[in-house]
Amino acid sequence: MEKNLLSDKVLIRQYLDGKESSFETLLNRYKDRVYSYIFFTVRDENLANDVFQETFMKAIKTLKKGGYNEEGKFLPWVNRIAHNLIIDHYRRKQKYPTTSGGPDFDIFEIIKDERPNVEEDTIKDQILSDVKKLIHQLPDDQKEVLMMRMYFDMSFKEIAERTNVSINTALGRMRYALINLRKMVDKNKLTYVN
Repeated sequence: MEKNLLSDKVLIRQYLDGKESSFETLLNRYKDRVYSYIFFTVRDENLANDVFQETFMKAIKTLKKGGYNEEGKFLPWVNRIAHNLIIDHYRRKQKYPTTSGGPDFDIFEIIKDERPNVEEDTIKDQILSDVKKLIHQLPDDQKEVLMMRMYFDMSFKEIAERTNVSINTALGRMRYALINLRKMVDKNKLTYVN
């Protein structure tokens, strides 16, 4: 059987049995999606490359230590590793900030409290509440796909199987749900506060 047709589970088992090329197949299968996830999160090519390499090195170490749960899916597992590495990077950056100390230097920029204040928390809670209300205004088929995808992290294949429709139909419903949500957000003048 050609390697590209083997399941992630089989490739991982082969890799753990000493077949190094099986991990290469997994890497080739998911590298674009993992890199895209990292890049769109950090928006910095050099940092994205570093995190990408560190992600797969950590994946290899974890696999060799037996730390991979076969019931999990490989791509979400690798993306979770990448996500944690990105968080670690930003935590380190906050802990050890750099400064030029130039004429516009402000010590409070370094030591400021990044935690949201009560007002920001209240605004975010209100916006989330408003968005939930808007989701409930979507047509049932769009609401169902959106909830399965966003809240239950189901793949479009799983959504299609669960709702007895084609993958293209599930994708279309998701697309229309997002379009309709954007229109409702604009109509209701909702804005997101960081």
